Amino acid sequence: MTTNAPRPEVLRYTAFSSAPDGGNPAGVVLDATALDDSDMLAIAAELGYSESAFLTAPPEGFGGQEARAYSIRYFSPKAEVPFCGHATVATAVALAERTGPGKLVFATRAGTVPVEVTEDGGTFRATLTSVEPHIEEIADADLTEALAALGWPAADLDPAFPPRIAFAGARHLVLAAATRERLADLAYDFARLELLMQRLDLTTVQLVWREAATVFHVRDPFPVGGVVEDPATGAAAAAFGAYARELGLVPEDAVLTLHQGEDLGRPGELTVTLREGDPRVRVSGAGTRIG
Repeated sequence: MTTNAPRPEVLRYTAFSSAPDGGNPAGVVLDATALDDSDMLAIAAELGYSESAFLTAPPEGFGGQEARAYSIRYFSPKAEVPFCGHATVATAVALAERTGPGKLVFATRAGTVPVEVTEDGGTFRATLTSVEPHIEEIADADLTEALAALGWPAADLDPAFPPRIAFAGARHLVLAAATRERLADLAYDFARLELLMQRLDLTTVQLVWREAATVFHVRDPFPVGGVVEDPATGAAAAAFGAYARELGLVPEDAVLTLHQGEDLGRPGELTVTLREGDPRVRVSGAGTRIG
């Protein structure tokens, strides 16, 4: 950004909650044309949210309606990430407040992500559709190191949920706790987990506990982003939906409810929709402006 150029407006929205003090906050810059990478990283670091989103014009030939298609980039306080669900929802809600609900499409580093925004009684709700997901196994040594960094004995894992790395725009290690108490007790070795995540190219570790057939509680350590824990993680929710379906833990056609942020005092709710015959995952949530 040139020294004479005015700094663009930085909006603050929360995603996966209709209350400003719930869900996951994100910075949103609706016109980042004048910003370079260092500017975007500096804004994200100054805000201190797990991610902030920056919009520019879509690539040539990208398609989509005018004022409904954008390029979007995501920065944590420490680095750029390929895809961020909660910042996508926050951005979609910010746009909908200005141009009305409807369909949007974003060009991300991970691929094309369509989003549809609806409005009901003044509350906006956005549904993103992920890129095509995939699941891979984790090496035994890497799993052992992850558990050691978390301070979780292997016996505290739910044997019904095999550890896997899941991708639906970003890579997440999925680990399931056998009890809600295990999930609530999160005090991990930040540097040790960060080092492992960097080596495995992980964005978060998706920690889950199953309350009911389609209801889960989740937490997401995010040391690679410079944040101890992400309060509501749309990209990880998409990855988890793909994981659960591929392993036959939920039906091919299902709606899952993920509760996140309760242990941080920022409760949020993510809805994960799986459709038979479509490998992509849909993640929905409310959003609202902060302040």
